[in-house]
Amino acid sequence: MTASLVAAGTVAALAVNAPAARADTGSVYTSSSPLPAGQNGDVVKSQPSTYNGAKATRIQYLSRDNKDKQVAVSGTVLVPDNPWNGPGERPIVAYAPFTFGMGPDCAPSKTLAGEGASDMVSGFQGGFVNALLGAGFAVAQTDYIGPWVEGSGDHPYVIRLSEAHTVLDVIRAAQRLPGTGLPADGPVGIAGYSEGGSAAAAAAELAATYAPELDVKGVYSGAPPADKAALSKSLDGGMYFGFLGYALIGINQAYPEAKLMNLANPTGAELFLKARQTCTLNAVFQFMYKQSGSLTKDGKPVSSYLSQPPFDAIVAENRIGTVKPTMPVMVEQSPMDDVIPAAVGKQMAKDWCGKGANVQWKDLASFTPLFSHALGMMTAPNDAAEWLKAAFKGQAGSGNCGRF
Repeated sequence: MTASLVAAGTVAALAVNAPAARADTGSVYTSSSPLPAGQNGDVVKSQPSTYNGAKATRIQYLSRDNKDKQVAVSGTVLVPDNPWNGPGERPIVAYAPFTFGMGPDCAPSKTLAGEGASDMVSGFQGGFVNALLGAGFAVAQTDYIGPWVEGSGDHPYVIRLSEAHTVLDVIRAAQRLPGTGLPADGPVGIAGYSEGGSAAAAAAELAATYAPELDVKGVYSGAPPADKAALSKSLDGGMYFGFLGYALIGINQAYPEAKLMNLANPTGAELFLKARQTCTLNAVFQFMYKQSGSLTKDGKPVSSYLSQPPFDAIVAENRIGTVKPTMPVMVEQSPMDDVIPAAVGKQMAKDWCGKGANVQWKDLASFTPLFSHALGMMTAPNDAAEWLKAAFKGQAGSGNCGRF
């Protein structure tokens, strides 16, 4: 749930050696049915892409949704043109993008290459990627599951299991992609902010069981929307109501058995259909300040449903902070965050501390409550890159649990 681009727009305008990649048989955004046989992280297709300062390759790879069904996912692998000057082999960092939207043209693997719905969103995504490349890391960027790959359905926005799987599997895909010079079992890291912060945090929790062969040295999680129940209240009626709409689309995609759309009145059903076609800026400006109670048949807000079956179980399954990460993690957020309450990210970090994890909490520099979530993206990328540099050197420290 990121508003980085929104703020900028508003301010500006106002170890496994796996099989080699299969032969390219068309766009990475088309998939066959059934999918080809393969393991999680196997590369199905690859195509040259473009990105200044790096060799870029667009990929389609295999991953799993929240129901453990195998799916095709798109993304990009970027290797800096400059040689790696650090110790050991060049690290791979999975970049988990922040909110980019729901429409087929919104995918970061398109916008990073100057295609699709390129706007300020892609500029901010590029800023995070540039910080990681500038540190000398190879970057494995996932698009998550979504309609950019034909037949994949809606994007399961901020759904814990599917986003963790796609983040971990894009690292595997980068390790298995021929012609990159990247090690098949070298050091890796994960970084993301906002939606990407929760995806990175979820990957930190699942890495030991879902991808135990990965040598994850550290995970950076910025402003993570770790508790969906809290966000259903904080976003309702506010400027960033569109993100709540995205979350409902995500629930409907990931849990069709919950029959979420049965709760919507005609206005709610219309908003749902419109939001499915938007990228982030459009969603924010179209839906700001809407009240979810005006979209339901009985006039109740969304938050009232999330405390009742079957949605209470869905909220619980998607809460982050319940599993101890086995690697050092940094959690960073502005104390004045105007989109995701800082208490949400801090509680996740405290929950991890209570389980004995190595957690570093840091207040993200902010100078005003206005657009503080978005403006955090001005410093988060460099903070992530610097902390991961230390983690790759074995200098992540012992954290600051009990002191925040």
